[in-house]
Amino acid sequence: PQNVLQMNVTNNNYADPNHLMFEEIKILGLLQEPVSVTVLQNNAVQNSSHNITYNPVNKVALIQGLQLKLGKSYSLAWTLGISVNEKYDCHPGLNASKENCEQLGCVWTEDTSNVGVPYCYYNSSDNVYSVVDVKYTSSGVMANLTFNKSNLKAYEKSPLPISTLCLEVKYHNNHMLQFKIYDYANERYEVPVPLNLPKSPESTVENRLYDVTVQNKPFGIQVRRRSTGTVIWDSQLPTFTFSDMFIQISTRLASQYLYGFGESEHTMFRRDMNWHTWGMFTRDQPPGYKLNSYGFQPFYMGLEEDGNAHGVLLLNSNAMDVTFQPTPALTYRTTGGILDFYMVLGPTPELVVQEYTALVGRPVMPPYWALGFQLCRYGYENDTEIAKLVEDMKAARIPYDVQYADIDYMERQLDFTLNPRFAGLPALIKKIQEEGMRFILILDPAISGNETDYPAFTRGLEKDVFIKWPNSDDIIYAKVWPDLPNVEVNNTLDWETQVKLYRAYVAFPDFFRNSTTEWWTREITEVYTNPHNASRSLKFDGLWIDMNEPASFVNGAIGGCRNQQLNFPPYVPQLGSRSEGLIFKTICMEGEQYLPDGSPVSHYNVHNLYGWSQTKPTLDALRSITKERGIVVTRSTYPSSGKWSGHWLGDNTAAWNQLDKSIIGTLTQPITNLSHTGADICGFFEDSEYELCTRWMELGAFYPYSRNHNGKGAKRQDPVAWNSTFEENSRKVLNIRYSLLPYLYTLMYEANAHGSTVVRPLLHEFVEDKTTWEIYRQFLWGPALLISPVLEQGAVAVNAYLPNARWYDYHTDEHIGFRGQFRNLSSPLGYINLHIRGGYILTQQSPANTTFYSRKNPLALTVALNDSQLAEGHLYWDDGVRIDAYEDGVYLLTSFIAHRNVLEIKVLHRGYTDPNNLKFTEIKVLGVTSSIREVTVSQNGEAIQSPHVVSYDSPKQVLGITHLELELGKDYTLQWS
Repeated sequence: PQNVLQMNVTNNNYADPNHLMFEEIKILGLLQEPVSVTVLQNNAVQNSSHNITYNPVNKVALIQGLQLKLGKSYSLAWTLGISVNEKYDCHPGLNASKENCEQLGCVWTEDTSNVGVPYCYYNSSDNVYSVVDVKYTSSGVMANLTFNKSNLKAYEKSPLPISTLCLEVKYHNNHMLQFKIYDYANERYEVPVPLNLPKSPESTVENRLYDVTVQNKPFGIQVRRRSTGTVIWDSQLPTFTFSDMFIQISTRLASQYLYGFGESEHTMFRRDMNWHTWGMFTRDQPPGYKLNSYGFQPFYMGLEEDGNAHGVLLLNSNAMDVTFQPTPALTYRTTGGILDFYMVLGPTPELVVQEYTALVGRPVMPPYWALGFQLCRYGYENDTEIAKLVEDMKAARIPYDVQYADIDYMERQLDFTLNPRFAGLPALIKKIQEEGMRFILILDPAISGNETDYPAFTRGLEKDVFIKWPNSDDIIYAKVWPDLPNVEVNNTLDWETQVKLYRAYVAFPDFFRNSTTEWWTREITEVYTNPHNASRSLKFDGLWIDMNEPASFVNGAIGGCRNQQLNFPPYVPQLGSRSEGLIFKTICMEGEQYLPDGSPVSHYNVHNLYGWSQTKPTLDALRSITKERGIVVTRSTYPSSGKWSGHWLGDNTAAWNQLDKSIIGTLTQPITNLSHTGADICGFFEDSEYELCTRWMELGAFYPYSRNHNGKGAKRQDPVAWNSTFEENSRKVLNIRYSLLPYLYTLMYEANAHGSTVVRPLLHEFVEDKTTWEIYRQFLWGPALLISPVLEQGAVAVNAYLPNARWYDYHTDEHIGFRGQFRNLSSPLGYINLHIRGGYILTQQSPANTTFYSRKNPLALTVALNDSQLAEGHLYWDDGVRIDAYEDGVYLLTSFIAHRNVLEIKVLHRGYTDPNNLKFTEIKVLGVTSSIREVTVSQNGEAIQSPHVVSYDSPKQVLGITHLELELGKDYTLQWS
């Protein structure tokens, strides 16, 4: 009989004096978990207090605590079942019922004790595929998958799984592999996003960090980390299926600690594994619980129990959802394309990000000015309002580099036009640029088709740039912001009525086409250099591209869509407004687009790439027009968008619960190669209030992309909208930001050159400390600056974790004297806790009203010694605006190394000379334990004359050296005694 072990005594002529007993039985190769084991003797059930453990990865059951006497006959019978954590959802679609479930050949059990546990689940570990002819080579694995027809009943209502599947595994290098499952008999859509892969695999058998096994029946792929044996991918699970519009695959995970996926709002930095499903489909959706937002990021980083880390990208761009369960396991469901996975093996979290960005592309290097503070709002009345804001900010001496105009500057929200109320904008932009500031304009993709004289549309028609219905010359029209000509808008009417009465028919450019890129570049160029009236030219420095999910104010199209199957596919992922299908707030899925090679592709397949496809053409246009680096800030993103743009976290709300969510959002972005990121400071929707906005300015001063932005109709919330105390607090915290910009700019260079993170989760630096795996209410800039903001209303202290390192208070320079613990740190309104980590050297520069002036100011170093009296740091410096300065070698890279009582300043790359003859005039050394009287400065081993002044603060253990004149770009050695 099955599932029974007979232990029969066949000869019984010896009794062992030691009363031996069988206490443990191990069963190998058991495909399901034994939920109960019964011990029988002479067919009578025996009392037995054993316990059962089961390892689903290795398929091993262990029964311990038995007392089976040697010399007696027993039989053990076990019942195989499915424990709660091993339940995989068999009916993830809408309207699951017992009847529908059983038709699929699955089991229905209503378990109300655990929220989220599927009622309908697979009753065995089998899936419908097995493997034939596996070929292992030194560079990968090839195999064909066959579909087992025995399960046909399950597919009566859904498309039949594809029976011509091929698995291809490539060992690209020692820390990265790819596994791809596709239909070898029929070409399917594949994501046209280029990745940086070696021409042929570069891994070696000896040095690979991973081993791959293909499991035959049921089919599965198992990836182990070779150094530890940890299984980091194991897809031999019942869920695997691959049909035309529904592909599903699950994997066991190495731990409960998983980070990434997006774009959606989360309440923690690590994902909640307790039966949650998150949809991914780009949508004009302000952040909210379980709502799919602007970007599409199918990448995660997983931690293993020992602190090793790996990352997994699914290169697929169809509507998708992912389910997390406490097994721990993860299930992907996508509605098209193929399965194309890329796995990087770290083994540290920081290396995972570096390896991932090597694959998809390094984050863009922003210009220096883009790290300055930025101001924006939707709802400026006219250019006079902006001009007054600029003057008020100047008078309050609050550092600020960039001013924006939202769609208000356009005539009736039409791209490339200028509203008469903003007739003074060209002159204002020129004026603020002469004062060292920069200006950014917004552009939306949708183009009005209701104008009589609108070159953007007529030239778009000539160039054939707009998305059309399939097999037709008709453009798909929807509605977004542009208004009809000659209408008087009544803003008191409800939104739907306004859209119906006032909004124009708009067409959507297909940014994959080369003709669209040319058209887009020309239209943008004519905004910058107006060929009809030069005085109307808007000399922008950057472009902000919004609504590029693409967003529409009518679902699908005016008059509705035509292809029910694409807009309401057999499986609609678990998105917000799921019953509305895929067309909710966007265009019809049957819209036809054309890839650069001319091949047609439906919007259904490339919807999530719309913003991605617009981003590079926009940056290319910006750079060709301005001849400077500039910035593009995009709302919709896909893996590799960060190569060309920054990103803001979208239309948040002025509420306290948004503060930590903004940190979670900002921490998640580097995992997606978007380093230049931040949330709208003080909130976009609703009125901000004084304390909230003060705390948000403190926090936002440490977003890489630091912009205060506000929604139409909400009251002003810029730093000069409150009172003189608010201005003072803003000035103080932004002065700290500006003084640290050389350090931040160097981190941006390291992200751009090496793929490291700028805003860094604590676990990236202290992965050996499991406490940090959960921390997201604090963050680091690079390895060296710890930021611990207040995030609660009324709080005057912050409960901060200081990991196991030597930390100095940024404000007082004192060693704080504790580590590896939480502490309540005083933090009155107007104060943010900052700590410098021992072992690092930060470059600073005296702040000014704009970076144009701060870049001319003297430099300083803060040397924070660690327990071993060591510290190191770097400074990257270029002209701040040159395109490809790093690639062309037109930069200066300086290293700083301190060891006990010596500081070496050494130029590593000398490709740029700053015209301002910058000098380091001040150096502070923290953690100097004995009194210092003398400091000597030498070059090439010879002491040189130096007018510096030395001070030593004995209680604080700080050495101060002022009045130095160390020129940037030269080597020096400083020694103190």
